[in-house]
Amino acid sequence: MNYQYSNFWNDDLNSHLVDDFLGVEEEKKKGKDLIALAGYRRAISNFVSIVTGKSIPVEFNSNDNSYTTGKKVVLGSNLNDKNFDVAVGLALHEGSHILLSDFDLLNELRSNIPTKLITKTQELGMENTTKYVKSILNYIEDRRIDYYMFKTSPGYKGYYHSMYNKYFYNSVVDKGLLSNEYRKEDWNSYEFRLINLHNSNRQLKALNGLRDIWNTINLPKISRLKSSKDVLDVSLKVYEIILNNIEPNVKNDSNEADGRSGNTTKTGAGDATPETTSSNETANDDGSETKELTESQKRNLPKAIEKQKNFIDGNIRKGKLSKKDSNDMKTLEDSGAKYEDVGKNLEYSEKTKCLVVNNLTKKLIDSNVFDCASSWNFRRYDKSSYSDYNFVEEGLRLGTVLGKKLKIRSEERSTKYTRKNSGKIDKRLLSELGFGNTNIFSQILTDRYNKAYLHISIDASGSMSGDKWNKSMTSAIAMIKACDMAGNIEVVVSIRTTHNGSGRDAYMPLIMVIYDSRKDNLTKVRTLFKALGTTGTTPEGLCFEAIAKDLIPGNDNQDSYFINYSDGCPMFSTKDFYYRGYEAENHTRKQVTKMKNLGIKVLSYYISGDYHYDSDKTAFRTMYGKDAQFINATSMMEVARTMNKKFLER
Repeated sequence: MNYQYSNFWNDDLNSHLVDDFLGVEEEKKKGKDLIALAGYRRAISNFVSIVTGKSIPVEFNSNDNSYTTGKKVVLGSNLNDKNFDVAVGLALHEGSHILLSDFDLLNELRSNIPTKLITKTQELGMENTTKYVKSILNYIEDRRIDYYMFKTSPGYKGYYHSMYNKYFYNSVVDKGLLSNEYRKEDWNSYEFRLINLHNSNRQLKALNGLRDIWNTINLPKISRLKSSKDVLDVSLKVYEIILNNIEPNVKNDSNEADGRSGNTTKTGAGDATPETTSSNETANDDGSETKELTESQKRNLPKAIEKQKNFIDGNIRKGKLSKKDSNDMKTLEDSGAKYEDVGKNLEYSEKTKCLVVNNLTKKLIDSNVFDCASSWNFRRYDKSSYSDYNFVEEGLRLGTVLGKKLKIRSEERSTKYTRKNSGKIDKRLLSELGFGNTNIFSQILTDRYNKAYLHISIDASGSMSGDKWNKSMTSAIAMIKACDMAGNIEVVVSIRTTHNGSGRDAYMPLIMVIYDSRKDNLTKVRTLFKALGTTGTTPEGLCFEAIAKDLIPGNDNQDSYFINYSDGCPMFSTKDFYYRGYEAENHTRKQVTKMKNLGIKVLSYYISGDYHYDSDKTAFRTMYGKDAQFINATSMMEVARTMNKKFLER
């Protein structure tokens, strides 16, 4: 089990799943949660930048491995909440390689290996000297850079512990080190014992020269190694110790199928015959006798070792991200898509996730990830068969009319008061000092409007389609245009509905910021708003809760407004989450109360069509209070005019 960092000090830290450690694949649900992946990548990238002090790119893999190229960290895409800590540990580990390792030296490793070691390797019937030295070097280099990160960034130790618990610490390995396995002087035995020297069950008497290797590497003083060149020098000494102790005429390259060649030899169709044990196999370092592994443990031990070796070589196998998924994820990242936990305190349901999209973009529309902002809506907008009413053009036209009145908000009016007993000396009154008049000061009073913040949130559920949607968008766009002309009113417009995506827990509330005057201009309204449409149900208060921390409170120097357009009661349900009726209405009311407590003036409009129920009106007043208003879609421009009038109040 991979523990979240917040649970790191759990007493059962070492009780991880052996199946997971050995690479047994779990059944995975189809479809990747690209929004979650975008959030994971963003968070991990921040971790890497903070710890290394460099802006190191972190990307998802388009192949099958997680590795570092020396310039960027590449992660596998099978990320979720459970293995997030491990992924952070891997990213920090590989990022520290970029910071501290000499990749040119590693790429030219063979030219740095003395000829005598290459010759000795060949005489022993072994192959590929570079591969053996690289395995040793990788292990020691990992210890060097991980110690450095532990020392300089102790707050991130938990992620490293999660990583090591997954890839190194395992009960099968522990038992293997204490058993009579891997105690014959050949490469496989030395490699297994070497890469587990940091394990407290290391058993330095298990192989000839193993204690010399321990002393040469000197893990307790690994910080003495300041560079990859220092690590290479130690690695060559270690390799020479191994060559001097390995049994001659035994060819057992690490590519052999049976990793336990230190104790058994293939004798036909899978049968194994134990070889004679040497004297150093009779006892462990503490004098206890070695124990025989069970058949199951013997089968699993090579798999566990292979997983360790893959980690050391940087070959952590992960799922890949297709080119399309990669492009879609980049689009979602650019849109600021993220999850927020909402509904935490509901009586009859557990919390759920709300999807918050902070930036409507052309790429997001073209991706067709969201039904409420799609190229299909864009094409339909211009078809006369759909509607002759163009809310974008009409909204901008009416907004121009309203904006002419609002321009006065950007004006200042100054009044000068003279003959005051304090203030700035009025030179024209200096002559009156001779007559005993000491009130020769003047004061200037400047009258200006407060800066204003306006958040308009529009219900984009399916029941809002047609005239209600068109007139609501016209009203919102008119306010955008008018406030743009006024100059001192910031406007944010959001739409809220539900999203039915791919991957786990795909159906959820959605709130999308379609315009933010602090970063957008009217070109966005003209070019992108045609792609907006209605779909889904009404998550109401869940969406309000998701953006609560983004709303700007009102104060003496700033007026803050929240305007809601909707046509019904809150409704959102999954098999595990129920949100409707009194509980949903009460939850929405609490979110509105929180806004009001922050000094935000909440104005809510129930937009009715040809019919509505009295019970809906009652529920609406429960949620939004006595100020809630009920209007017909044809009266939506009156809302904009009313807001204009309110903005001109002092």
